[in-house]
Amino acid sequence: MELHQLTVLRELGALGSVTAVAEALHVSPSAVSQHLAALQRQFATPLTRREGRVLTLTDAGHVLAQAGAGVIEAMAAARSAVDEFEHETGGTVTLSSFHSAGQALFGPLLHELGADPTAPELRLADEDVAQSDFPALTAQYDLVLAHRMEHSPPWPAADLHVVQLAREPLDVALPAGHPLADRRSLRPRDVIGERWVTSRVGYSPDDVLTAVAAVASRPADVVHRVNDYGAVATLVAAGSVIGLLPRYTSAHPYDDVVLRPLHGLSTSRTIDVLARPETLRRRSVQVVVQALRHVMERLVASQG
Repeated sequence: MELHQLTVLRELGALGSVTAVAEALHVSPSAVSQHLAALQRQFATPLTRREGRVLTLTDAGHVLAQAGAGVIEAMAAARSAVDEFEHETGGTVTLSSFHSAGQALFGPLLHELGADPTAPELRLADEDVAQSDFPALTAQYDLVLAHRMEHSPPWPAADLHVVQLAREPLDVALPAGHPLADRRSLRPRDVIGERWVTSRVGYSPDDVLTAVAAVASRPADVVHRVNDYGAVATLVAAGSVIGLLPRYTSAHPYDDVVLRPLHGLSTSRTIDVLARPETLRRRSVQVVVQALRHVMERLVASQG
């Protein structure tokens, strides 16, 4: 049984004719007849009978119409509850992030929402996954902070909504005393001969380094594979390797590490919020997304 079939049956009992039901529901009489026929096929006992030119309910039809009224009322109550839930600014919102974005954004985000007593409560988590695995996390969290290299395939369009927060370049990280640190920008041929620390395969730095090697027509000498950007910064600061660090979200509080932009290929990634479409209907989730926008805007401006 479908809800609209029960609605048609109920209205037939209340209004007394197919024509009246069609007018009340703003459909054609033939559509009313089709819904009644589809409902009848689910029962052996007749639900309607002809009295002259008028179609009326049988006793079984009246019983089903009364039961259906309860179903219709319950569905209306359920819709009302969902509407109220969607418009509530409080409640709890779950958010996961990849490591560097979590380190840069979680604290300021809590501060941003903490200033509003009606804001939702956050439940935060970090998920260190490859780029292709971020969409699946929307089954576990309301919001997922994800990164995607600009040259890579877009996020899947089915059952996923994407809010872009920022476009973030990955810069070359050099020891401050490195000969290349005096340059304002670098090209692949300048850096390919260096010893490198990069990420595991499937993550942004390795993608960029692979592109650097392709442009320079020379393999990169990868010494270390480390995903944590803080650890990458310490290795670069030690002076034996160079690496790649995100311009805005990496923590590199070392005077002996400098970042230089890499020209000649695309090194940028987008930082996106992923969510299922129905999740973004909730006002509480929208509040968190707006707060994320504000926090990211300030972070980008501060690194300007």
